[in-house]
Amino acid sequence: MSQQAIVTWQSNMAFEASVNGHQIIMDADSSVGGNDSGPRPKILLLAGLGGCTGMDVVSILEKMKVVPEKFWMEITAELANEHPKVYNQIKLVYNFKGENLPMDKLEKAVSLSKEKYCAVSAMLSKTAEMQVEIRIVS
Repeated sequence: MSQQAIVTWQSNMAFEASVNGHQIIMDADSSVGGNDSGPRPKILLLAGLGGCTGMDVVSILEKMKVVPEKFWMEITAELANEHPKVYNQIKLVYNFKGENLPMDKLEKAVSLSKEKYCAVSAMLSKTAEMQVEIRIVS
């Protein structure tokens, strides 16, 4: 099965990506000729990672009959010093809010996403050390 994104130059350093009928503008900041009209392409990888693992975790928890009141991830990455400046460390903090959330099930859902289901995590882990933290917040 193949997938396709069409990426079209707009002006200066801005590009528009068309993905399944959705448009995403990417741009650079003014110091390198952009207008800051959209996020940088590299950080969209982190957003994609969050979306991928988040969808997995929600789906797995739903099957476990665990429904958090709120769920969000904080994803932080460190860049290599040399070009190409790939992410060499990525930390995912999974934050869950809710009553009586079973930590063992949260850990299981996050682990299954990381080890088995999230293709974005699998790809990024080829170049980056992945760290995971799970928090239940009040």
